[in-house]
Amino acid sequence: MSNRGRKYREALEKVDRERLYEPREALDLVKETSYTKFDATVDVHLRLGVDPRQSDQQVRGSVLLPQGLGKEVCVLVFAAGEGEKIAREAGADYVASDDEMIQKIQDGWTDFDVAIAVPEMMGRVGRLGRVLGPRGLMPNPKAGTVAPEEDLPRLIEEAKAGRVEYRLDKTSNLHIPIGKVSFSVEKLMDNFTAVVDVIEKARPASAKGIYMRKITVTSTMGPGIKVDPVQAQALEPAL
Repeated sequence: MSNRGRKYREALEKVDRERLYEPREALDLVKETSYTKFDATVDVHLRLGVDPRQSDQQVRGSVLLPQGLGKEVCVLVFAAGEGEKIAREAGADYVASDDEMIQKIQDGWTDFDVAIAVPEMMGRVGRLGRVLGPRGLMPNPKAGTVAPEEDLPRLIEEAKAGRVEYRLDKTSNLHIPIGKVSFSVEKLMDNFTAVVDVIEKARPASAKGIYMRKITVTSTMGPGIKVDPVQAQALEPAL
């Protein structure tokens, strides 16, 4: 704790570290304890009762946040021919249709938030795994970011509206942004509920025992606030 700054320590004093907060109260406290000068991102971290070493216990997919992310999302699409035309007309910020753009990415350019690909391009996209993989940008069918060209308009629209991917890490945790500190508690609650609902439905059939073991919400640089998983799972997502 001695390495933490004064503002962080003051924020932490407002949090009962032993308590499991009701979701709305926790999100209200996230807003109260955020001390950055910029509009911090609010994240939810979930510890799941699964074994990430087992192929049948992977948890990966995407969730469309009903209130968006609170930022402009830059979308790149890997497509050529008719797919390139469809992607551009649908509002893609960049379209990688030739070797020049693919080489640019291979050299380290990743100034985009979401990458989508048509199946026909995946043979060429595959060699970008070392660049896109560590940044969570690699198109993947399980995450819904590899789809036929006729689905591109919908995917691009959803990405810009606040569609975020999630993937279990090696410590059985998920880390998912749900908006900005400037959001109202009601908007954060809508997004939080949507995330919990999607993760609950993504439970692997082979998972045994307690599935959602821990839930924590936090803002960028702010203290973590524990949420009662039972109350979180009892929430009804907005229609």
